[in-house]
Amino acid sequence: MPNQPSSPPKPVTEIWRPDLIVLPQRTLLRRAFRLFYRFCMKLIVLFTMRLTVSGLENIPKQGPALLIGNHSGDADVIVGAAVIPHSAEWVGKIENRDDHWLVGPVFRAYGFIWIHRGKPDKRALRVVLDALAEGRMVVMAPEGRQTLTGGLEEGTDGATFLALKSGAPVVPIAMAGTENSNIYGGIKQRRRARVTVTIGKPFHIREQPDRRDSIRAGTRQIMEALARMLPPERRGQYGYVSEPTEIE
Repeated sequence: MPNQPSSPPKPVTEIWRPDLIVLPQRTLLRRAFRLFYRFCMKLIVLFTMRLTVSGLENIPKQGPALLIGNHSGDADVIVGAAVIPHSAEWVGKIENRDDHWLVGPVFRAYGFIWIHRGKPDKRALRVVLDALAEGRMVVMAPEGRQTLTGGLEEGTDGATFLALKSGAPVVPIAMAGTENSNIYGGIKQRRRARVTVTIGKPFHIREQPDRRDSIRAGTRQIMEALARMLPPERRGQYGYVSEPTEIE
């Protein structure tokens, strides 16, 4: 595997509020809001993007499953919500809870699982494991932030740990065209941006005798699966992967 340039340092959450990390309760009101939210996201996609989706049949009908995607721009959560079932749980940085007048209330109403980035967040991991144990699907972005390089950044190990610990399958979801320059540029020019979503077949992380080796190799396995479904110029740290012959 060729050496790749290092990603910029990952962000570290400045606040510490583990009391806010809870498993969302699927109340009737929350279920209704999630349906409404997904409907709104579909409308936004319809009016602002030309969306092409491949491999939709690879999303399981029910969990447990880890839906793992790259994070290229603000539109990722919009496109993801339009494609991924409304019953899925989303993991997001805790800063989003209160830092934006619109995003915060919407995400709180949906019921995000918050995570403190750049710190050992055992509570968040426990909550996600509880969700998987209940047979839920969980959406995560292993890069840990919106890319600063335009391509895939180095993956963090949280998703791999969760997959190994729970035994849940990983479903890779690669989005291309959701970069802010493409989406906002299209809106300014009154054109719909071209966006593609490619969903790969579920797979399990390969166990190795040494746990640390399993996690390192598993993270690489996840990120390479995403890279194979992205255009070469968007593979970033994983630009060495070969072209796919089919949706994996």
